[in-house]
Amino acid sequence: MATLRQRETMAAYGFLAPAYLIYLLFLAIPLVASLLLSVLEVDRLTLATQFVGWSNFDWVLTDPRFWKTFGNTFYFIALAVVGNVGLGLGLAVLLDRNIPGPLLYLFRLAYFLPVLVSLAFVSFIWRFMFSFDLGAINYYIRMLGLPAIGWLTDKNVAMLSIVIIDVWKNVGFFVIILLAALQGVPRNLMEAARIDGASPFTTLRRIKLPYIAPVILFCVTYATIGGLQVFDSIKIITDGGPGDSTRSVVMYMFSEAFSAGELGTGAASALTLLIVIAIVTAIQLTLGRRFAGR
Repeated sequence: MATLRQRETMAAYGFLAPAYLIYLLFLAIPLVASLLLSVLEVDRLTLATQFVGWSNFDWVLTDPRFWKTFGNTFYFIALAVVGNVGLGLGLAVLLDRNIPGPLLYLFRLAYFLPVLVSLAFVSFIWRFMFSFDLGAINYYIRMLGLPAIGWLTDKNVAMLSIVIIDVWKNVGFFVIILLAALQGVPRNLMEAARIDGASPFTTLRRIKLPYIAPVILFCVTYATIGGLQVFDSIKIITDGGPGDSTRSVVMYMFSEAFSAGELGTGAASALTLLIVIAIVTAIQLTLGRRFAGR
């Protein structure tokens, strides 16, 4: 007869089983499949496979378009991380004050609501707003007597359009997290700073920001990983154009695996992206912990 501890252990495993099953189906099995496909060449007609070793990785790493998409992706990350985390922190600081409860809840809802809206739906709306001839943005630009901007047709501006959409949709997520962190700063520290005559800016720089540095690190890491996986908005709005100026690494992976039918190179590019995400995350965490520990 099972003891009470054994029954509790079995019950715990029973509750954890669905989570492990989901993990197995949607992460572990696709990862193993990608590892296998990356060293195989798959015939698109017969689905026959042939072992090719590192040839798929050689193809990906010597393809200029792959490195072009990497450059585009990191350019997007640089702008999106600064926009999301920087603007999110600024808005959180503005909300971190004595605001009546209902009004504060209203502000939180207003900032967080875009996060809940489908990205595909949002992308279609912004695509119309960015239209050169009929878009609302260019309409008001012309009213100011300025020339219209090719938001989606100018290769020097198209990526900025994607960043604007990303920041508009996701900044509310970072506002909520950073605002919660700011409101968690011990009140006794704030009171001591006020008694010592510290200005609000000094209090922010010397007390609040160092205290919430780990949360800022989390936000930067989270935004970076999300930027490395950007796909939906670019696919709907520009489809990687004009030219390849907005094509991301995930779009390259998608086109190789499904448009060109090269499952091997698609899997190789996906694993390369996984390795890059791991390296970037490790670097950010290492540098961030040193910064947060000071």
